[in-house]
Amino acid sequence: MSSLSAEQQEEVAQMIADASANSTAAADTHWVLYCGTLVFLMQAGFAMLCAGSIRAKNAQNILLKNLLDACVGAIWFWMTGYGFAYGARTDSQWGNWFIGNDLFFLNGQGFVTKDAFHNWFFQFAFAATAATIVSGAVAERCSMVAYAGYSAFLTGFVYPVVAHWIWSGDGWLSAFIHDPIFNVGVVDFAGCGVVHMVGGAAAGVGAYILGPRLGRFGGENAGPIKGHSMPLVVIGTFLLWVGWYGFNPGSTLVIVDADVVAAKTAVTTTLAAAAGGVTNLFIHYKLTHTYDVAEMCNGILAGLVSITSACAVVEPWAALVIGFVGAWVYTAGSKILVAYYIDDAVNATPVHFFAGAWGLLAPAFFARPENMRAAYGNHSRAGLFYTGDFSMLGCQLLALVSVTAWVVALMGPFFLAMNRFGLFRVPEDMEIDGLDSSKHGGSAYGFDLEAKVVPAATTAPAPAEV
Repeated sequence: MSSLSAEQQEEVAQMIADASANSTAAADTHWVLYCGTLVFLMQAGFAMLCAGSIRAKNAQNILLKNLLDACVGAIWFWMTGYGFAYGARTDSQWGNWFIGNDLFFLNGQGFVTKDAFHNWFFQFAFAATAATIVSGAVAERCSMVAYAGYSAFLTGFVYPVVAHWIWSGDGWLSAFIHDPIFNVGVVDFAGCGVVHMVGGAAAGVGAYILGPRLGRFGGENAGPIKGHSMPLVVIGTFLLWVGWYGFNPGSTLVIVDADVVAAKTAVTTTLAAAAGGVTNLFIHYKLTHTYDVAEMCNGILAGLVSITSACAVVEPWAALVIGFVGAWVYTAGSKILVAYYIDDAVNATPVHFFAGAWGLLAPAFFARPENMRAAYGNHSRAGLFYTGDFSMLGCQLLALVSVTAWVVALMGPFFLAMNRFGLFRVPEDMEIDGLDSSKHGGSAYGFDLEAKVVPAATTAPAPAEV
């Protein structure tokens, strides 16, 4: 460049800088789209897990409800959800500390094409995940109308407000505002509180108001209702595990200059899942003297949920501890539900709400100062075990209570209203016959589940006449 004039050299340097910036933006956009696709793949995991965990006579019904989650969730998150979560009008006369107020229908003052589209896709995948959590808890007796209704309400309003509180740059619990609460803000890197507690709390409230399935707690044959396909449960678990590699590492939202954080997040996610699965397998072996495949799957999921807040800010050894504790919290939550006669068909509430609550608290104990700076910038706070400071624990507890209260206060009346007007639960005869034959034209497997076996003929048929 020595033969170029100073002005030409400046132009070339600017061109190189622009090309580098464009490459960085393209790489970051690709990363978000790739990870969002992995998160969306979790819909297939939930579909397989839920279908395998219930009786065959309701398989087609639960699959349709999982499809509805994706479709209804996409439409409502486009209309209102993204705006309530991340919209922020600069000319607004009222603050954005509670709820977003722009970007509805992906239009508005804050709309920037190159940023909004890939961010919307990634955040939609998270919103749909929160709604899908509920499907398994109310399986085998929830009406289709009610299901579509609460899916829209959850993705269009309930979930987005919590996302705004914790993940936007304006929310009152956010770690990204200028003066965060307790000088730290909520550390919820990938959504223990925002996604899993929201979905899990809604699942528990819905299952309680809807009531247990026939025969679950009353009658001569009362007891656990077994699912019909363990292979589907295992396939669903592995698909969800794969999806978590978009869920947690993808929450860096960029890959350039965040590659080390993303890679370490993948490691902590893996170790927590493994610890949760092995721990829950042996917990339930001690309880039942059987190696329960379904409970190992739930332990893996509990470990994955438990690490979701802390995945970027803890060391690998701490991830093992978090997953280990998550399995115990899940088991305790499952026992609590049974004690109160709450029938959660796939144990969604123990996995997502109880393990999610533990996961939301985990950074307050295990967040390492260096990891906090890497994931959250120049952050002055860290976990209790490193600093002896209770500030982060107080902030995480405040978020736990606030998220729970918000979901119960909104979803409780919503479910009660549907129940009061007879829209929530299917009639008893439909539940007995199975929703597939009552609503979907027959079995998901192409045969009549109620058909009786006809004995084979004892004599050979007469030969046909020529």
